[in-house]
Parts: sequence; C-alpha cells; structure tokens
Amino acid sequence: KAEMENHTRISEFILVGFKSHPGSQFLLSALFSTMYIVTVLGNVCMILIIRMDSNLHTPMYFFLENLSTLDICYSSVITPRATLAFFLGRRSISYNGCASQMFFFSLFGTTEAFFLAVMAYDRFTAVCNPLLYQVIMSRRLCVLLVMGSYLAGCINCTIQTGFTFSLSFCGRREINHFFCEVAAVIHASCSDTLVNELVMLAVCGSIIVGTALVVFVSYGYIIITIIQMPSADSRHKAFSTCSSHMITICLFFGTVFFMYARPGAASSPNKSNTISVFYTIVIPMLNPFIYTLRNREVKGSLKKLLKR
Repeated sequence: KAEMENHTRISEFILVGFKSHPGSQFLLSALFSTMYIVTVLGNVCMILIIRMDSNLHTPMYFFLENLSTLDICYSSVITPRATLAFFLGRRSISYNGCASQMFFFSLFGTTEAFFLAVMAYDRFTAVCNPLLYQVIMSRRLCVLLVMGSYLAGCINCTIQTGFTFSLSFCGRREINHFFCEVAAVIHASCSDTLVNELVMLAVCGSIIVGTALVVFVSYGYIIITIIQMPSADSRHKAFSTCSSHMITICLFFGTVFFMYARPGAASSPNKSNTISVFYTIVIPMLNPFIYTLRNREVKGSLKKLLKR
C-alpha cells in the first residue's frame, strides 16, 4: 500500500536539463525548432523522391524510405516538446506523458538500430552476391525485416518503460534531462535502482552489440569484396553505394554506445544531455543530406523532379 501511494503521489515531473545555461532558453528553442523543421522537410523530401521515381523502387531505397519515416517519428517524440519547454519555460511533464515519451523514444530508437543492421545486410547482399540480390532480397523478406525491427523495438521499449515506471518516485520530481530518457528517470527515483541499471545495461548492451556485430561483419565482407574487384570504376561505384550508410552507422552507434552500453550510464546523466541532442535531433536531421549528397541515383532523381 505504501509503495502504491509513492507511485500515485507523483502526478508530474520537472525536466531540468540544460538548467546550467540561464537566459539561453530562447536560443535553444529557436535552435531546436529549426533543426526539427529541417529534419521533417529533409526526410519528407527523401520519401517523395523515392516514391515518385520508379528507378528507386528497390530494396535499398525501400529501407531508406522507412528510415526517413522512422527519423521523423523519432525526432517528433522529443523535439516539439523540448522546444515548447524552452520557449514557454514550462518544464513540467505529466507522469503518463513521461511514460509515453519514454515508450515511443525507446521504440523508435531501438528500431533504428535494427534498421541500420538490416540495411548493412542489404548492402552485403548487393555487393557480395549481386547475381542473387533480387532473389534473396525479395519484397516479402524486406517487409518481414522491417516488421521484425519494429517488433524488436516494441519488446525493448516495453521492458525499459515497464521496469522504469515500476520504481517509486517519492518527493523528488526533477529529471536532469530535457526529455524522459531512461537513465535520467531511473536516477530520479527514490528506489534501489541497481536491478534497473543492470537490466538497461544487459538489454541495451545486447541490442547495440548484436546490431553492431551484424554491421561490422557485413561491412568486413563488403570491404574485402570491393578490394578484390578488378576494375577501379567497380570499386568506386560499390564504395559510393555504401559510404553514406557507413557514415550514418558511425554517428548513430558511436553516440548510442556511449549512452547505453557502458557501465554507469544510468548514474551519470549530466554527461548525456549534449550527447542526447546529437542522436535524437542532429542525426535524424543529417541523414537525408548524407544519403542525398553521397548518392548519385538520389541526386539524379532530385534533378529530374526539379526540372519537372
């Protein structure tokens, strides 16, 4: 009964991330809103380019279209709420709103990690088994891989949100972050959080290490295959189709590994605020530009659409 009262006593939390920079709320609000607008416009343009050009109706661009959709959803969970908090100065978020934000943030973040692994496998098949590419990467398999990525995201976000909000939040309401990130919410609890920290480290660590392993093995074979190609043009073409994805992988997994797959991640939220901006807001904004500027087919389709 006492534990239930502890849970019901908290009706809202106060997000105090970036509180060490007084007077910068308007600047942060303008910066976040600008990045969000660029994120949405860039990813919507990417989706439209892929859908309107029949030459881009291939497995690679099917995954890229889904990645753009995911980036819009991923950023939308965090950025609008944070922008309003900085602009209006209202940093409170309801208990249920905090749980919902954590659920969808974990869902889309986990799904993106699996998406990047799936896209690495797709590039491995295209480069290492080009003659069997269309047979292996059938439409049915592509849909199943996308659905499997979302299923994995659902499992992780259910575990993370369920474990986190089973904790007691007594009189302490402050979350040292600009959104309801798992480690920051755990740190705000008045319960013993050792089990939650171990669960977060085990689950997130296994997801990050597992997906990263798929990526590294795939690109290991890709690099070996590219080196063995006799033609310089073939090597350049193969590398250009993979370079964009490699840049995205390095940005995403580098920051996420630092956030969730290292011991003590839940106990040091002060170090994570700036890094969280990078992987929740900056990376979704950069992805359309990375894939557009480094991809001849997308640039060619964009030129055709602009001429029309």
